[in-house]
Amino acid sequence: MIAEEKAMLEDIALRLPGFGKERGNLIPILQMIQRKHGYLPPDAINMVAEYLEIAPCEVYGVATFYNQFRFTPPGKHQIQICLGTACHVKGGDIILENFERKLEIREGETTPDREFGLERVACIGCCALAPVATVDESIQGHMAPSKVEGIILGFQIEKERVAREKKKNDAGG
Repeated sequence: MIAEEKAMLEDIALRLPGFGKERGNLIPILQMIQRKHGYLPPDAINMVAEYLEIAPCEVYGVATFYNQFRFTPPGKHQIQICLGTACHVKGGDIILENFERKLEIREGETTPDREFGLERVACIGCCALAPVATVDESIQGHMAPSKVEGIILGFQIEKERVAREKKKNDAGG
């Protein structure tokens, strides 16, 4: 277990006693974990089950019923593709496919380096700009497959620039 996951589980263990052991506290506990850590890791589901004295499959069953809960860590940069009616008609599914291909993940997943998370959403509310994506909550309207590569490339260039700056500063320059 990596140090980050261990620290997360220690934090959850410290917060659980703030909730009563009634089954009715299951959703508030899951919401607390999601809000604080961004997702529900398997060990946290087991910890909640043990705390509430219910089966882990019950905790998992409740968590999977609601789409607000994630089971993978979120990416540093969250990308949401709108697949509401207007966006779907204007090719939102093609935009999603392009992000999946470029990032080498499926919707609902996070890249192995945890740099990008990709998800589909029902409606962003910018139908006049269809198809629409949000990248770190910045709205990208009139998306085209050619824009997908540019968005990802922009993040890679910025990451490289920051790494060069850090290297330069560490070298005393």
